[in-house]
Amino acid sequence: MKKNVYYSKIADIYDQTRWMTEAIAEEVADFILALVKATSETTFLEPGVGTGLNVIPLVRRGYSVTGVDISQEMLSQFSQKLPRIPPNLRLIHKDASQLSFPDSSFDVVLTVHMLHAVSNLGMFLDEIDRVLKPNGFYLNAQWVTPPARLEFENHFKTILLKYQEPKPSQQSLEVTNKINIDEYLLNKGYQCNYLTAKEWTVSNQVQELLHFYRSRAYGLCWLLPDEAFNLAIKEFEVFCYEYYGSLEVELSSQAQFEIWAYTVK
Repeated sequence: MKKNVYYSKIADIYDQTRWMTEAIAEEVADFILALVKATSETTFLEPGVGTGLNVIPLVRRGYSVTGVDISQEMLSQFSQKLPRIPPNLRLIHKDASQLSFPDSSFDVVLTVHMLHAVSNLGMFLDEIDRVLKPNGFYLNAQWVTPPARLEFENHFKTILLKYQEPKPSQQSLEVTNKINIDEYLLNKGYQCNYLTAKEWTVSNQVQELLHFYRSRAYGLCWLLPDEAFNLAIKEFEVFCYEYYGSLEVELSSQAQFEIWAYTVK
């Protein structure tokens, strides 16, 4: 994974700046448990577990969960959500793309919006295949950004481009990550089923979203050095006043939790 992750810098505000609430996470957990036909013995692994938002409902219900993350600060946020670390939870501070577990260790491997951070996707998918038990599930999931927030983000990206210095092409460095996941896993004997686990409405005032950006809560906010970023955020605030008419305008739209469920044919 990318070593210089920004997550450690924003770990204490991570959950509040995302649109996946604990209540929604509980409903998604219900969906996942039904999907994999979980029993009391079902074991889960989440590489890139972060603050645990996706799996903490499973932990609280007594399922065996292993979480791996490169950011100790994110893992600390996970730990603080529990009165103590229960025996059914293992938290491992390590590069989440390196799965140093025995073959056939887990019934379910869950990744949530983390494959973009893996430097060699083919090797990582090979490792997932290796650590999955026979008839196990690989669930590749993402929280789909609500359209109103995506539009807001795209406006900011346009402004950021004004302040970014051109970078040399990294095409040769990224070639190992440009693979078709479906095709790669189908060639390994998997079948794929696309599912929407949950849809819900997300609402934020413009001023709240601006606060998240000033706090540099998202990866795109770290594309610029401090001085250039401060200029960009000031310009963006002026844009928001002009575009939305008020910083108290509420942006509401639908979010989704999508799952690509891979199982051996």
